[in-house]
Amino acid sequence: MIRVEDLHKHFGGFRAVDGASLAIETGSITGLIGPNGAGKSTLFNVIAGVLEPTSGRVTMDGEDITGLPPHELFHRGLLRTFQLAHEFASMTVRENLMMVPGNQTGESLWGAWLKRGQIREEEAAIRKRADEVLDFLTIRHLTHEKAGNLSGGQKKLLELGRTMMVDAKVVFLDEVGAGVNRTLLGTIGDAITRLNRERGYTFCVIEHDMDFIGRLCDPVVVMAEGRVLAEGSADQIMQNEAVIEAYLGRGLKNKVKAEAAKENALAESHGAQPGFGDEAAAGGPL
Repeated sequence: MIRVEDLHKHFGGFRAVDGASLAIETGSITGLIGPNGAGKSTLFNVIAGVLEPTSGRVTMDGEDITGLPPHELFHRGLLRTFQLAHEFASMTVRENLMMVPGNQTGESLWGAWLKRGQIREEEAAIRKRADEVLDFLTIRHLTHEKAGNLSGGQKKLLELGRTMMVDAKVVFLDEVGAGVNRTLLGTIGDAITRLNRERGYTFCVIEHDMDFIGRLCDPVVVMAEGRVLAEGSADQIMQNEAVIEAYLGRGLKNKVKAEAAKENALAESHGAQPGFGDEAAAGGPL
């Protein structure tokens, strides 16, 4: 579905994205991970048209979409959420959802004056769709709540709900777990999985919570210093030495190894067999 080829985004001398290439396959939930400053959000912003690339190419279903503005990508079914939710705080949850569909008759002065019957029919259909979304996300009880009063996790659910108000093909989710408690994060994960399996949504997810990534995502793409470092299943990624070093840094990685060696040496000095712990030292059953 999405192909990114040798993408660059430079800010002066700083190369936020430095030759990244990756593919997001139709029907997948692709995870995008990496240390802070790896270029993940900048990559999202370039793909979603928020930023223009310095060079490189992005295609969607074989069509070049490089540099297209967000509103054009929106109509093609490419949507992007942000780490900080962008709700209309003074409007209700339902009203936030009803704002999403474009080209509503009531948006034009001519339509507002002369097509009131058509406007009522459209609003009824959009309200019904919004209520279906609220039921799907199990937040119907928040229908009339002001969006600004929602918790961080509820706002993330609302953003996911907005993508359901249009015919989304691929959704880019930026740190859905940031500021979200474990219960709501589970609800968000369930909704993403259902949208993927039942409605054919394709997702690309930036997230630091590896349990969440491991539960939802295959494949997982790792970025470091603006480039793609590795790709594979969550298990393969977590065992990849280059990925471990990118996250921990060489110094911390060596420190962890040194501490492990020190513990083994201490255990051996007390008569324990390496790797068998206190029971071996005490001569107890293994």
